[in-house]
Amino acid sequence: MSNQSKALVVAVLGTGLIGAPVARNLARKGFDVRVWNRTADKARALATDGAQPFDQVQDATRGADVIVTVLKDGPAVHEAVAAALPEIARDTVWLQLSTVGLSATEALADLAVKHGLVFYDAPVQGTRQPAEQGKLVILASGPESNRDTAQQVFDAISQRTIWVSDQPGASSRLKLALNAFVFALTHGTAETLAIAKALGIEPALVVNAITGGPLDSGYFQAKSAAMLNGDYSTSFSVDNGVKDANLVLDALAGTDFQADLAEAGLNRFRRAGDAGHGGKDIAASFLV
Repeated sequence: MSNQSKALVVAVLGTGLIGAPVARNLARKGFDVRVWNRTADKARALATDGAQPFDQVQDATRGADVIVTVLKDGPAVHEAVAAALPEIARDTVWLQLSTVGLSATEALADLAVKHGLVFYDAPVQGTRQPAEQGKLVILASGPESNRDTAQQVFDAISQRTIWVSDQPGASSRLKLALNAFVFALTHGTAETLAIAKALGIEPALVVNAITGGPLDSGYFQAKSAAMLNGDYSTSFSVDNGVKDANLVLDALAGTDFQADLAEAGLNRFRRAGDAGHGGKDIAASFLV
């Protein structure tokens, strides 16, 4: 890494399942990392990983070269950045990694323009384990002007960056399409195993039949193993599945496309949440 990249001060706002490993990887790569989270203890826990925690978002962002937002939804991102604005210099690079949907992304981009920030719409493909391994895929959209700075951060937390457009919003559209695919795979795996069980067939035989063939994938293997082992440790929660499935459908409002699978998947996530599984991994689709 260049001396310039080592000198970058990066404020990570949000230290949950993705934000915490993002901060750790940045610290390990030599960035000066500051962290803030609405639940302060989550940020303080990163002090042993080389990140400097702050209880106030204004303190975390003061003097930062780059702001990275990894919060739950659009309102949470907007609230945090708006609170920090008095301490954020004009021309600061803002990398918005959260999945917040189209209308929220537009509002955040407008906020950036109003206050002279350089905004990148950069949702990530990947959950907790890829984040921990520094193997996220970044879907990035934003101006050419500061891409070198953005790319230094992306390289520290990801296996690759896909530059989608010079206009914010394009990456969020791509992310919603990819999430629809993830949800379809998850629910398809869950329902297939459940159908086998309902028909008196051991679900593990489904996995055996698919393994090594054209229908196999690493994702299928991971989710089917979680379902059969009853391991619902959260990489991506059912509650977040409800949020993001709603974002997919919201984005399609006003088009003439009928997203049958997305609507059915949302209903399945809602059933799982209503059954008390909202905090579990989306593999809990198998339980309903």
